[in-house]
Amino acid sequence: MASEKVETVVAGNYVEMEREEGDSKSAKNKLSNLFWHGGSVYDAWFSCASNQAHFLHFVAQVLLTLPYSFSQLGMLSGILFQLFYGLMGSWTAYLISLLYVEYRTRKEREKVDFRNHVIQWFEVLDGLLGKHWRNIGLFFNCTFLLFGSVIQLIACASNIYYINDNLDKRTWTYIFGACCATTVFIPSFHNYRVWSFLGLMMTSYTAWYLTIASLLHGQIDGVKHSGPNKMVLYFTGATNILYTFGGHAVTVEIMHAMWKPQKFKMIYLIATLYVLTLTLPSASAVYWAFGDLLLTHSNALSLLPRSGFRDTAVILMLIHQFITFGFACTPLYFVWEKFIGVHETKSVFKRALARLPVVIPIWFLAIVFPFFGPINSTVGSLLVSFTVYIIPSLAHMITFAPSSARENAVERPPSFLGGWAGMYSINIFVVVWVLIVGFGFGGWASMLNFIQQINTFGLFTKCYQCPHKA
Repeated sequence: MASEKVETVVAGNYVEMEREEGDSKSAKNKLSNLFWHGGSVYDAWFSCASNQAHFLHFVAQVLLTLPYSFSQLGMLSGILFQLFYGLMGSWTAYLISLLYVEYRTRKEREKVDFRNHVIQWFEVLDGLLGKHWRNIGLFFNCTFLLFGSVIQLIACASNIYYINDNLDKRTWTYIFGACCATTVFIPSFHNYRVWSFLGLMMTSYTAWYLTIASLLHGQIDGVKHSGPNKMVLYFTGATNILYTFGGHAVTVEIMHAMWKPQKFKMIYLIATLYVLTLTLPSASAVYWAFGDLLLTHSNALSLLPRSGFRDTAVILMLIHQFITFGFACTPLYFVWEKFIGVHETKSVFKRALARLPVVIPIWFLAIVFPFFGPINSTVGSLLVSFTVYIIPSLAHMITFAPSSARENAVERPPSFLGGWAGMYSINIFVVVWVLIVGFGFGGWASMLNFIQQINTFGLFTKCYQCPHKA
């Protein structure tokens, strides 16, 4: 009886939502639930797996830049960093899920109703730690998601160019900016069911295309694998991988889109393991085939010969980047809606109009900084390091610092971790490591590399890393 009560408290008002779902038996509603209105454990897994490797939220674009990172790191370091940051990313996603459940349980014991309100990370920080933590979380999360969306537009232009080079990459950015603006009409993460599934399939195809095509292509003449040979490049590559597994900036929103958010616990780890089956073979195979040539080709697709398979991979990545743009932008839309007071309105059209101002700065920044690859590392070191690694670890430690909070915690640490002492030890390690290696060395290296791109290509460059036409 007691466990049943806890289940109801944790699941909260989603118990009512499940009942509403169950009452609807019409064919129309069943079809809608299948393709549009998802909230199951499977939807969360699809969302995390399809979103995880790139930003969140972003397998597609990081998948294409990981071979570039391998050329900076070398094969062994590239593999080890993927495994290490994959585990660390899963850990902090777990912390975020614990804090979400703790916050939501406390609020629902106070009879707060969340049926027309999407809980976000900054609100969790506000409820557990106060307004100063809320403001810090809001700043880092929104800035990270903003630049994550920028990177999606840059990736779209970079990829389509390898199918149609009649237009330069900047012009393609204008076009895809307009296309991605249509995500304002997608209300919330509940409505990404079919997109999450498709995104996962598309990314899986592209990863295995990169792997098989590189192995069939074989090594280029005189291939060299000299990495790592420069400290700047080494930490730039490592920070791109840190960014790769920092895709849980939308963990709270995805959990909130689940009917039973308490079942989220292991989903992110399983999603990460699946993503590793895509990223490790593809990055290793492309680096084996092309070696140091990748240092000047941050998009792996640019080195593979054109074929129907490659064009298919490009098109699928474009669709997935559109989906990922929506994943990255949706939390920003929510923040903006709450700021101007339209978040709880039921009119999709009114909310869509209110969201449009969010897209404009994203569009502009993608045109100013079209540096596909280097921008990932910069965002990773300066924003991801705090947003999804340092802040969740510190927030967890401070939230449960009082003995009363530990005693009344909704979920206690598993015994195999060594209880609270073990959990705190891991959190301290994450904070120190990411602060020194990710933010410190990574920030220094990625900023130097980013400045070099500006000096070499200039701002507003028309076609970044395009081959010169005769």
